[in-house]
Amino acid sequence: MRNPLVLWLVLAVVVLAEWYGYQAVRTVTQHLSPGARRAAAIGYWLVTVGSWMIAGWAGSTRQSGNIQLKSYLMSLPVLLLGAKLIMFIPLLLEDVTRLGRWAVSAATRPAGTEAVAIPRSEFLAKLALGIGAIPFAALLWGMVKGGTDYTVRRVTLRYPNLPPAFDGFKLLQISDLHTGSFNSTEPLERAVAMINRQGADLILMTGDLVNNRATEVEPHIPALAGIKSELPIFSSLGNHDYGDYVAWESPAEKRANLERLMQNHAKMGWTLLNDTSHTIERGGDKICILGIQNSSSHANFHTYGNLPKAHATSGDAPFKILLSHDPSYWETHILKYPDIDLTLSGHTHGMQFGVNLPFMKWSPVQYVYKQWAGLYEQGRQKLYVNVGLGFLGYPGRVGFLPEITVFELRRA
Repeated sequence: MRNPLVLWLVLAVVVLAEWYGYQAVRTVTQHLSPGARRAAAIGYWLVTVGSWMIAGWAGSTRQSGNIQLKSYLMSLPVLLLGAKLIMFIPLLLEDVTRLGRWAVSAATRPAGTEAVAIPRSEFLAKLALGIGAIPFAALLWGMVKGGTDYTVRRVTLRYPNLPPAFDGFKLLQISDLHTGSFNSTEPLERAVAMINRQGADLILMTGDLVNNRATEVEPHIPALAGIKSELPIFSSLGNHDYGDYVAWESPAEKRANLERLMQNHAKMGWTLLNDTSHTIERGGDKICILGIQNSSSHANFHTYGNLPKAHATSGDAPFKILLSHDPSYWETHILKYPDIDLTLSGHTHGMQFGVNLPFMKWSPVQYVYKQWAGLYEQGRQKLYVNVGLGFLGYPGRVGFLPEITVFELRRA
């Protein structure tokens, strides 16, 4: 977070949530013996401070040792904070009410008497602890099951300019594999089996194959090379693929890492589209697949891509699909090219947490990205944001499960 005001606001919310969590524990233990109350208070703060210290150590050393274990350790305060943020709401409302009641009591009390302090409601404290258990359990489930609970999403896209030979053409998109987050090859082997069962005509991958280092994908190359497709599998690069978040010993070492990553794409039989395009012909008709290196409209992320260069290679194809990892680039740059019919992106992960129902979608990431999950349209142009197949940081998913997207193209 580069905005210090936002950083301080987040820190204030965290501190308040921790303090209110303590208030809930203190209220529900008020009838215990003094020794038991003291033990509960000490236990609360030992767990709270200890989880933050362990997470801080794991985060500062995450590039070495058991990376998967450290990702779980980094998530300890997330589990607890998720519960406390929910508990914070009713307890804060109660305090506002208590303050109002105290003010009325102070204004109406007889002269020479003191306003009586209004105690916390034990019922509300227990209620807060009860509802706080819901996000705790959800986040825990997300770590145990949700992170690899692969889901196939089917989307029909209609275009008046789709060439007749491509009516019914099936595209399959995967994104954000983050292979460095897996501690075994089994999950991606299972995902590849699901991908192959879809019988897609064309398979596309929209960036973030790794977390930081090219070597992270190498244990998974045999599995990912097993993706079956008669047409070439096209891929693009995401922000994590460049090694920008590693303290390399030299620029040459960083360049070598990127070169090795691109070689690993080739070893899997994937064709990287780095600011270039490829034309597919079928029944005398053609469509064009374009791909750009990571490009973003957010200052926190580098822009490596060259959209004008990629577009110039696409010629006069009547239908064009662009692979662009970061969806923020769509509204600011891609829409300026009206012949790019469909843009496929990833990057947001749906923040790996939220509410994802047919009638309601919510995630904290929507306050950062205007387009963050699913389908968006502006005129004839469409953007689809895949929430990713892997995970990063929090080793799980709640609501926005790992996604394999199958598109059917139809003539309008």
